[in-house]
Amino acid sequence: MFNHQCSMNKATWIWYPGDFEIWLGNIFNNRRTERGAMFPPFWKQDSHWVTVEFSKAFSLEQEETITIACEGQFNLALDGKLQFGQPKTFTVPKGEHKLNLKVWNQATPPALFINGKTITSDSTWLATYEDKLWIDENGVAHGSGIYVPAGSWNFNSIDTPPSSYCLEREERKPVSEEHVAQNGTLYDFGQETFGYLKVRGLKGTIRIYYGESREEALDKEHCETLDVMTIDHSPLTIDHSPLGIDHSLSSKAFRYVYVETEPDSSYAEVLMDYEYAAFDKTRSGSFRCNDAELNKIWDVAAYTMDLTTREFFMDGIKRDRWTWSGDAIQSYLMNYYLRFDTECVKRTIRQLRGKDPVTAHVNTIMDYTFYWFKSILDYYHYTADLAFVREMWPRMLTLMDYVEGRLNDDGMAEGQGDDWIFVDWVDFPMHKRGTLCFEQILLMKALETMASCAELLGEDNDYGKKCALLREKIKDTFWSDEHKAFYHAIEDGQLNKQITKFPNMFAILYGLCDESGRRDIMQSVMLNPGISPITTPYMRFYELETLCMDGMQAQVLREMRDYWGGMLKEGATTFWEKYVPSERGQEHLAMYGRPYGKSLCHAWGASPVYLLGRYYLGVEPTRAGYEEYTVKPSLGDLTWMEGDVPTPYGKIHVAMNEKEITVYSDGGHGRLIIADRETDIPAKKEIKVKLYD
Repeated sequence: MFNHQCSMNKATWIWYPGDFEIWLGNIFNNRRTERGAMFPPFWKQDSHWVTVEFSKAFSLEQEETITIACEGQFNLALDGKLQFGQPKTFTVPKGEHKLNLKVWNQATPPALFINGKTITSDSTWLATYEDKLWIDENGVAHGSGIYVPAGSWNFNSIDTPPSSYCLEREERKPVSEEHVAQNGTLYDFGQETFGYLKVRGLKGTIRIYYGESREEALDKEHCETLDVMTIDHSPLTIDHSPLGIDHSLSSKAFRYVYVETEPDSSYAEVLMDYEYAAFDKTRSGSFRCNDAELNKIWDVAAYTMDLTTREFFMDGIKRDRWTWSGDAIQSYLMNYYLRFDTECVKRTIRQLRGKDPVTAHVNTIMDYTFYWFKSILDYYHYTADLAFVREMWPRMLTLMDYVEGRLNDDGMAEGQGDDWIFVDWVDFPMHKRGTLCFEQILLMKALETMASCAELLGEDNDYGKKCALLREKIKDTFWSDEHKAFYHAIEDGQLNKQITKFPNMFAILYGLCDESGRRDIMQSVMLNPGISPITTPYMRFYELETLCMDGMQAQVLREMRDYWGGMLKEGATTFWEKYVPSERGQEHLAMYGRPYGKSLCHAWGASPVYLLGRYYLGVEPTRAGYEEYTVKPSLGDLTWMEGDVPTPYGKIHVAMNEKEITVYSDGGHGRLIIADRETDIPAKKEIKVKLYD
């Protein structure tokens, strides 16, 4: 029995693990609108368990009075006996006892807060949603549910329950305004932003058109988002509000806002509440170098990440505003080198997975399911949080059961009628039907992830064998000795011999090929100008990582300047969903057959944050949670650089010029690797290594 007198934990709100994220995710994903119409996500939306039982055993040396708060209605049982009513305080007698509280809440996740001298609600409490009790003829209850450690975060005050969660806000004003019509004014907030437009002193009706670009805001017929705001000041309406009152709309993404007044309408001022997720600036990543353009690229990438890091990691702040697993796995990696917001990672992973039974792939996309598995092992790699792996393991098992139940007769993943096979948005002919090599490589990595997580948890499994079998099958089926590359797919029993970068670079990234195969692919595919180019930052993330792994940091910097620098030259203040350098003017704004369909602030556009931290500052954990790590810095074509990489211990600072390298770490044991030289990096002690004696 747990002696709670030994616990120094403070009271915090608790709930069934994952339910807070599912509830919050439903609110989050249903905020999307298209021209004033709500637009729910394409996939199944789960709900929280409406009745949850919380339990804990205690050993008290003296009686103790506890304070109880719940989100929902509840009953309280002491040692199996129900107590009267829903008490706000309760006295637990001296001795060994067990508390059970059942909380019911249809609207928000059932949550519990208990505070006493030694009895406090925390993650050591157990929770179950299952009522498997039965009562015999003597009135004695039997049976129980499946209990798991309760979920919690940082809701540590009785006055701040989980349902009160919201992001921070900061009032901002436009940097300029322009009267473009007798009844219309265009407001420019200076850069892409996100929040709540506020109108002060409104009388009557105004129409509001938002735009990530000036063109979009002024195009009333085609802008992606718009609003109508009306305040009735007719004689029949009693309104004693002063003209200074703010009338706020739902949150939107924009840089420009065009406001038109209806006849006999007016307003005093337009401003906004900028909404953002707070972070600890003292332990954030940074990067600076001798190249001003590259510094600007890092800054804009970091701002793009901050805008898309909200309650969850979202893709684009204007259009989708949803959590997508393929976008998110990149956001996690960028986050590990920028803010190290591990709670947002866990919230997003939980929300994406949802509940059993599994009826479709994550986001309905087969490749996104495979990314979801890998994201859990990545998280462990950077944090050493084994408890989260243990929490997710049952849902990993049932999701993998779903995957394996849909494999074809050859044991490979093949899209079915209700599957979305995404891969990437491409500007060249590429079928996505049949058995794609790309999907098999992602499945191979998912199986490898299952085997690794099972080993961490001490679980028996055969996923390693399945991974090895699939690995050989991929090579036998898709590898071409003639072209030194993996072919695209099997379609209707025939080999589609198209060669693209997608399966080939993932063969390198996910360790499918040996060193000889890696060299072949680099020459025949990755560096071959005859292979169709990638035009989305989404897959450029992986393409440039592949080049960095090959030691081509100087070339990658040139491509960063051309690609991300190209967006800056087009006036970007955040990075886009897609960039095609040959496009001109308003062509850059169009996508999905809509003139402003492209997202101009998209999470997957921020990959320089990850690349510069991982392959230039060169910091990578080699043992979970940075207990051990390496620093392999590379200047590329720079003359100097410096920056910080956040870790669970604090930060690792790396500075390098053409003569020496300086490293300082707040914790963990590191090794500085330069060519064939290795130098220990002790915690809290600066080391300097000269590049030339």
